[in-house]
Amino acid sequence: MAAGVDADASASFLLRLVHDIVSVNVAAGMFRKDCTDLVRRIALFTHLLEEIRDFGPSDHDHDHDHDHDHASSSSDSSWSADLAIALQAAKRVLSAASVNSSDGAAKRVPFQFQCVNWKLEKSLAKIPFDRFQISEEVQEQISLVRAQLRRATERYGSLNSRKVSNAISQPLEKGGDTNHEMSAKINSFPENRGVVRHASNEETKGLEGVNSSSTPSEVCLSNETDSKGQENLATKGTEQNKKPDAIVIPVDYLCPISLELMRDPVIVATGQTYERSYIQRWIDCGNATCPKTQQKLENLTLTPNYVLRSLINQWCTRHNIEQPSGLANGRLKKSDGSFSDVSGDMAAIQALISKLSSRCLEERRAAVAEIRSLSKRSTDKRILIADAGAIPVLVNLLTADDVSLQEHAVTSILNLSIFENNKSLIMLAGAIPSIVQVLRAGSMEARENAAATLFSLSLADENKIIIGSSGAIPALVDLLQHGSSRGKKDAATALFNLCIYQGNKGRAVRAGIITALLKMLTDASNCMVDEALTILSVLASNHDAKAAIVKASTIPVLIDLLRRGLPRNKENAAAILLCLCKRDAENLACLSRLGAAIPLTELTKSGTERAKRKATSLLEHLLKLQQT
Repeated sequence: MAAGVDADASASFLLRLVHDIVSVNVAAGMFRKDCTDLVRRIALFTHLLEEIRDFGPSDHDHDHDHDHDHASSSSDSSWSADLAIALQAAKRVLSAASVNSSDGAAKRVPFQFQCVNWKLEKSLAKIPFDRFQISEEVQEQISLVRAQLRRATERYGSLNSRKVSNAISQPLEKGGDTNHEMSAKINSFPENRGVVRHASNEETKGLEGVNSSSTPSEVCLSNETDSKGQENLATKGTEQNKKPDAIVIPVDYLCPISLELMRDPVIVATGQTYERSYIQRWIDCGNATCPKTQQKLENLTLTPNYVLRSLINQWCTRHNIEQPSGLANGRLKKSDGSFSDVSGDMAAIQALISKLSSRCLEERRAAVAEIRSLSKRSTDKRILIADAGAIPVLVNLLTADDVSLQEHAVTSILNLSIFENNKSLIMLAGAIPSIVQVLRAGSMEARENAAATLFSLSLADENKIIIGSSGAIPALVDLLQHGSSRGKKDAATALFNLCIYQGNKGRAVRAGIITALLKMLTDASNCMVDEALTILSVLASNHDAKAAIVKASTIPVLIDLLRRGLPRNKENAAAILLCLCKRDAENLACLSRLGAAIPLTELTKSGTERAKRKATSLLEHLLKLQQT
């Protein structure tokens, strides 16, 4: 089906969802204001979705190749699926707030509102406004709504005792045109050396078509799902009057915090079961009580509830509802849609994981080495290893005194992080502080793979903030300066990705990254000039970084690269110089004194298209300076 039709159908479905939420009768009670505010913000989605619904494929769209159409369709599916999940969650929390008035709800329901506001803001950020030619007025309206949602998330998070909980609600600030252009070059960094380093979106998360009914315990799940576990939004859009059969989810299968079907149920000290990600975030917010019973938690241990997980898997299988990983009832879904029996593999992996806690050092070494080998082989193995509960155990091994255990553990986590769904499990297992510790004091191999792991995890925007605040950046800069050749490349890749977030640029400057990058630019071997320029391109949009770059006498080095560098080096050098000299007469004067006009003029004739644009703009600024 054409992307334009998919978008039309998705928008129609989402519009009906918005209308359902707006028509909710907000009951009086302690959460009346929260409900009213949420409904009012969601009502503002209407104009956006109407414009997307009314958007038709233009003549230009027919010239796109098949791959582009497929990518556009995937993009449509991604934003609409995320927004549908967020809106369904909003319906559930409105329902929960209307029936909850207990003391426990006073803490639990606000946390649910915080999660919903965060989900809505993140989903709005993914909508491709340019593709749908959204009007400026509506874009401004949605920008305002996103700001309101962010403030609301932060307000609910005001009780948080840790920076992490604040971090997940902050927007990702990117450095404009340069960052957008540079992000495409990320795959030119570290080589695949038997361990896949670049976490691709080879798997997509399923969409839970969850609807709320009159009470939180009667959540319904549509059985109208496609082969990827996502709701068939297009079908819903074209068959508006068709009511799918509804399946009532057993209340014991719902997380008491999120009111969603649990995928990774864990037991807390009071014996209550929650979805791992939600109870972990609850704990990270400084809460030491059980959300459901309000009893004090004697410890913060989260024990996997394998029995309940098995029951949920069986229930999902009976009702044709696929788990996000494609794993259900000992069977794993293959790319062709068929299922393979992996119960034997699961048993073997669980046996290996049990040996990770053995008192025998050699047995632990052998087990973690085998897990490293298995996690390197395929996505299927990564799914099974994570599903068997290996990640928290591997995180514990990161602080082991034994060098071999540490190296195998960090590399196993790196391999597991390639599967998208595993990233959140690694973050929730509290892996970052231990990975940073390995990065600082581990063997060179362990440090290299710790840096690569941070890069893989930082592909998720919210993780950039968490990793940046963990102390990882100074350790990465140190590896960039003193590591092996491979370690330097791993550190450069991780630093590039982390510095896309504006808040991390200052951290990198304070850690001495400019000195390290200048040394790379002037290194006689010229082996990492491209990486250094790419990182500088990202940093140059930051005021402190810009001042540090100029102070380090980088401008003459960049002009020299305009004369002698490779085509890509010239392109990046011109982009950095433009960023440094635009609206800065002193830097422009320096550029003029050093004779930059000649290589810039040459670049306008023989450079890449991007280089020509940057060089032309710089020459225009130089001409204006001479005329003043």
